[in-house]
Amino acid sequence: MNRTTLRAALTAAGVPDGHYRIEGVHEPAPTPPDFLFLRRSPDGAWETGAYERGMYEVITHHSTEAEACAALLRLLT
Repeated sequence: MNRTTLRAALTAAGVPDGHYRIEGVHEPAPTPPDFLFLRRSPDGAWETGAYERGMYEVITHHSTEAEACAALLRLLT
């Protein structure tokens, strides 16, 4: 799974757009007050986490995009 197929899976599952942000694929505007996210970290790995009250909190680190996508899918479904 990659970020594009993750977005399609979340849409098919009926997850509201404002509940998540996928870097480079789904970045809702205006930015919701809180959401789960998937992004590339500065070291090239992938991160999933939560944005709440203006702060990003990384929950998990992954070595591949596929692992990170699977983790976000589990969190949201």
